[in-house]
Amino acid sequence: MAKSAKAPAKKNSGSKKSLLNADSHVFLRNYINNASPVGFETWGQKLWLEYLKPYVDTHYVDPYGTAVGVINPDHPFKVVIEAHADEISWFVNYVTPEGLIYLKRNGGVDHQTAPASRVLIHGKKGPVKAVFGWPAIHTRIGNADQKEPTPRTDNLWLDCGARNRKEVEELGVHIGAVVTYQDGFDELANGNYIGRAFDNRIGGFMIAEVARLLKENKKKLPFGLYVVNAVQEEIGLRGAEMIARRIKPNIAVVTDVTHDTTTPMISKNIEGDVSTGKGPSLSYAPAVHNKLLAIVEKVAADKKIPVQWRALSRSTGTDTDSFAYSNDGCPSVLISIPLRYMHTTVEMLHRDDIDDTIRLMYETLLTLSPGVNLSYL
Repeated sequence: MAKSAKAPAKKNSGSKKSLLNADSHVFLRNYINNASPVGFETWGQKLWLEYLKPYVDTHYVDPYGTAVGVINPDHPFKVVIEAHADEISWFVNYVTPEGLIYLKRNGGVDHQTAPASRVLIHGKKGPVKAVFGWPAIHTRIGNADQKEPTPRTDNLWLDCGARNRKEVEELGVHIGAVVTYQDGFDELANGNYIGRAFDNRIGGFMIAEVARLLKENKKKLPFGLYVVNAVQEEIGLRGAEMIARRIKPNIAVVTDVTHDTTTPMISKNIEGDVSTGKGPSLSYAPAVHNKLLAIVEKVAADKKIPVQWRALSRSTGTDTDSFAYSNDGCPSVLISIPLRYMHTTVEMLHRDDIDDTIRLMYETLLTLSPGVNLSYL
């Protein structure tokens, strides 16, 4: 569990007042800094539930670790707000006789960003510090006929300071130990935050803030609200698939990150035009229910919340797909927050977008009721 941290500065780049308070900021920093790798989300879920409990009536955790807080648990009409808790990581796969450690991916971790990075190996005796080794530039460049080596999963290794396999084992490192990057939360200029695994612990943070606002503003919902922080999204939306079958919701509002497309090497022709600092992104896709999307769009217009748009074709690539196609079909909508440098250790988003995404989910919930007409015909 991460140590407590001082709240970051709360200046807002715009004129509107932030929805977040000092406790929110401390939780955000600690939650981002805490490891929550695929299959080992328990470490992050404990923090999340501890923060959420005062704002819900009851809570539970399913067999694989998806955490759920419930408001009005006895109501037959069920609305879900959902994010995923897991982050990409690595598995220890092989230890050489010389004590170097080779890995396998755990989710869509980017091998090209790995060289010279600092990591934590979560072994049986606790976290072990290590680095991704990489040859010095002097030794990598040969004659004109040789190509400089590029990072690949099979030529990347960890060095934890051990000089043989026995020393590695004595540290508690074992085959299957999960590895996460050390990089944590920080602030840049003009309201930008950076951190490891904003994808998608920022979503877990935002749905918890929605629950907090409902409680503090004494809002009474005419339905059961299920605040869901699902596991194993990064390997195929598995946690959402399981919990959707258990809850059987009538409506699902899912939040995740989406690509900021304004930096170099991204084609707007392919990825669309989305920027951090300009509001949450709404999407058209077969899994996104058009009538529910229209409700969210109207809320945004009525409450003057800026939104951006994307088209996502066959799949959203998010837990929206699992909820939409669960059971007999669940009208689902995706509200995304723009993110730069996804699946790196310096994922970047804007604090105004955090506020606006929370506000859009919160105001959307206040417009929903069991009588809402979502029938296409």
